[in-house]
Amino acid sequence: MKLYYAPGACSLAPHIILEEGGFTYDSEAIDLRGSRMTISGKDFSEINPKGYVPVLVLDDGQVLTEGPAINQYLADRVAEKKLAPANGTLERYRLQEWLAFISTELHKSFSPLFNPAASEDWKKASLENIERRLEYVAKQLAGKQFLLGENFTIADAYLFTVLGWGQYVGLDIGKWPALKEYHGRIFMRPSVQAALMAEGLIPSA
Repeated sequence: MKLYYAPGACSLAPHIILEEGGFTYDSEAIDLRGSRMTISGKDFSEINPKGYVPVLVLDDGQVLTEGPAINQYLADRVAEKKLAPANGTLERYRLQEWLAFISTELHKSFSPLFNPAASEDWKKASLENIERRLEYVAKQLAGKQFLLGENFTIADAYLFTVLGWGQYVGLDIGKWPALKEYHGRIFMRPSVQAALMAEGLIPSA
C-alpha cells in the first residue's frame, strides 16, 4: 500500500493508523499549497482528481480516498488491534457517529481559518463554532481514556489530528483541560510519534 499525504493535514490520521496497525507501506508527501505535485514529481491530480489528501493506493492498484473510509478499511484489515469495533455492532455505529462529527463539525469548520481569502467575520464565526463543538467533546471525554472508552480507535487518531490544528490558528485547547490531557496522552503513543517524525512535524529520534 501507499499513502499520499500532506504534512499535518487530515492524512496524518491514516498515517497514524498505518503505524498503529503495523502495516508495511510506502508514503509520499504532496505539495498542496504550491505545485500540487508529489515529491517524486507526479501530478497529484492524476492520482486523485479531487485534489486533496489522504489517498491510499491498495496493493492491487485500486485507489481509496476520504479519511473515514481509509481509516475504517485499515482498521478492518487488522481487526485484532481493535482500532474499530466489529461491523454490524452498535459500537461500530458509535464510531461512525464520531467520525461524521469530527469530519463535518470540526474538520470542515477549520477550513476558513486556513483560507487566505476568507473574511474575518467568517473566520470569527468558524472559530466560535469550533469552540462550541470542542466544549461538547471535552464533556464526552470526561472519565474516559478515549472517545469510545478504553480502546484507542481510528476516531482518536482523527480527533488528535484536528486538535493539533489549533496551534496554527490561535486556538488554545488548554481552555479544556480534558482535551489538553487527551491530546498529550495520544501524542506519546509510539505510532503517533512515528507518523509525526515521518511527516517532519517533530524531530527524528
